[in-house]
Amino acid sequence: MNGMLLLLFIYSVFTMNLVLQCALGIKGAAESKMPFNISVLVKLCLIFVSVIFLWFFFSRVLYSLFSGLFIYVLLFPVSAIVYDGLEYLIFRFVVKKDAKSESVISFPNGITAVAVFVCIIIAGSFLEVVILSFGFTSGIFLINLIIREIRRRAALEAVPVFMHGKPLVLITMGMLSLVFTTASLLLFRMIDTL
Repeated sequence: MNGMLLLLFIYSVFTMNLVLQCALGIKGAAESKMPFNISVLVKLCLIFVSVIFLWFFFSRVLYSLFSGLFIYVLLFPVSAIVYDGLEYLIFRFVVKKDAKSESVISFPNGITAVAVFVCIIIAGSFLEVVILSFGFTSGIFLINLIIREIRRRAALEAVPVFMHGKPLVLITMGMLSLVFTTASLLLFRMIDTL
């Protein structure tokens, strides 16, 4: 059982790179040179909490009322509303700052929807959802670190001028996504056989 949970965690870290293949990306990470601030960590925690909440809502509450394709049609808009609503409430009343101007990184709503979709398909228990959600959040954090390191190294090395910034990040993340997708598929096959 412990091996299965470890595989779920590693799988979910690698799966978040699928978001880059879907061209959702992470806005602002390639342009920012600042280190992580409190608002980025708050947003990562919001993704963690909203994935758990949305999994419970879709798999336990909504699935008992409706089943089938209707749930998946509602997945993206409900995920966007829940994440944006939580972000607004936390930044407005707890952090007391504007979320858009405070953070250099804004996460697209698709990240939460993809994470909830994978949790609905794979997770069978609350513990598995927590592990998957933590893995997705760790994967997003890893993507941000990789993008920042690519940008830092590109400034130090001899890179053609037309490759600075977004083009180099997109090419590198495209190659890394191929590697991470292969690892993710292998881990998914291992999880399926256990």
